Amino acid sequence: MVNDVGKLSGYEFYRRVLGSPQYVVAPMVDQSELAWRMLCRKYGAQLCYSPMYHANLFANDPKYRKDALQTCPEDRPLIIQLCGNDPQQMLDAALAAQDYCDAVDINLGCPQAIAKRGHYGSFLQDEWELLTQIVNTLHEKLSVPVTCKIRIFEDRDKTIRYAQMLEAAGCQLLTVHGRTREQKGPLTGVADWSYIKSVRENIKIPMFANGNILGLEDVHRCLVATGVDGVMSAEGNLTNPAIFQGIAPTCWDMGNEYLDFVEQYPCPTSYIRGHIFKLFHQIMNIRQNAELREQLATANQLEQFRGVVAKIKNKYEPYQKGDAIYTMEEMDASITHYTSDHKEMLPPWLCQPYVRASPESHRQKIAEKEREAIDPNRIKRQYFDKDGNEISRKRMKKLRRRQRRPNKSDAHNKARHDRQLEYCVQCVNPLGFKCEFRLCRVCCREKCYSDDCDCPGHGILIKSRRAKAKQFEEHSKHGGINDSGVVTVETVGADADESDDLTNNDSVETPKRKNEVI
Repeated sequence: MVNDVGKLSGYEFYRRVLGSPQYVVAPMVDQSELAWRMLCRKYGAQLCYSPMYHANLFANDPKYRKDALQTCPEDRPLIIQLCGNDPQQMLDAALAAQDYCDAVDINLGCPQAIAKRGHYGSFLQDEWELLTQIVNTLHEKLSVPVTCKIRIFEDRDKTIRYAQMLEAAGCQLLTVHGRTREQKGPLTGVADWSYIKSVRENIKIPMFANGNILGLEDVHRCLVATGVDGVMSAEGNLTNPAIFQGIAPTCWDMGNEYLDFVEQYPCPTSYIRGHIFKLFHQIMNIRQNAELREQLATANQLEQFRGVVAKIKNKYEPYQKGDAIYTMEEMDASITHYTSDHKEMLPPWLCQPYVRASPESHRQKIAEKEREAIDPNRIKRQYFDKDGNEISRKRMKKLRRRQRRPNKSDAHNKARHDRQLEYCVQCVNPLGFKCEFRLCRVCCREKCYSDDCDCPGHGILIKSRRAKAKQFEEHSKHGGINDSGVVTVETVGADADESDDLTNNDSVETPKRKNEVI
């Protein structure tokens, strides 16, 4: 259907504008930037969302908005996601974004602590009156449709009513993440598709599902189980951008292709590092690859990232081609987890999903640590430095952090601490590098007071302030200071001079002054 301002809505919008997408790349903070979106589109993504943008910054900070609105003609269909809690701010941001996308999405699903502090995302899900106002404002004022992404409540009926409220307010497409606000981090657990199905059966607008998508087979299972129109992938997409083609390419192929897109569509270094870590998450969790992990963690140039990818390719490509027999390497069990029903593990150089430990195993691990902490017979862990001296745990962690820093040899650290300093010509204190008198701050201040001079390097402006004080004193002699402390000076105006001249010439008519009543 078409609404009163001429924009498509509902299924007409879904079909004619978005092209009836089933494979959707989720909005991911600092992760679904243009370079990544273009890589995903190459491998089957039919719709992409932008990263989440803060409405206040997007509306009021031109630099933030310019950096955020990175797109190209091939980057369509595209939905830009905003977060915020003020209807006017959300509208201002959406108006600035609407010319660059096909719809504007409201983030109502972020469960992180930063969303709680900023009071947005899933921490607005109980404020239905405010959400109605935000959604309705955007629905009525934008030239593109407004969509929403939410999480479920523990109460199924409340989740349904929540979705119906957003639909009634003007939401034209709804994405439902099948987890509650509390299901995050180690307590993420499994998304409940039955809630998604219940919502699907009770609303009339197009709908996407999110959660439990580790491969293409999960996408198809979700479509059948929930009846939704499309499936959104976040974490599964990050570990395998070819997830919608159902293939597991080598991580170096995906890494190089992503870096090619970065070269074409530049993005911050932190984004690049995050993506490469996700693509290589299995390889980087192998203990023998600790040095490669360190190189990736400290890389800050495109060629450095390419160098890490090349080293991984040189090491593992012979195994991929069958020129050598691969022997399983030692994995860091504290980082990588597999559920009991997980399929046979793929070789670590192939793109594959990251499988979290279950919340139950996390709770069990926490309980074990608590029992160990109160056990009087437990053996206290000891830590030693490289010389065999016992040190505290805090000191040990500091040494490990120092060891992870690149190119920081002992000689380098010693030279850094033994650098030569220049000293004040009048005392033993270090001189100010910008001081034109080559003095420390204390000696410089004394010189400026005694010699009536300024030192811009130290910001000591004695001469200038004395000149201003003298000027103030001279002005005070010709005027006074009123009750407000403002100097008032009597001035001789043109009217007074003219008046004196005219008194000696009776034949000349005295001019009338301003505001004089005639």
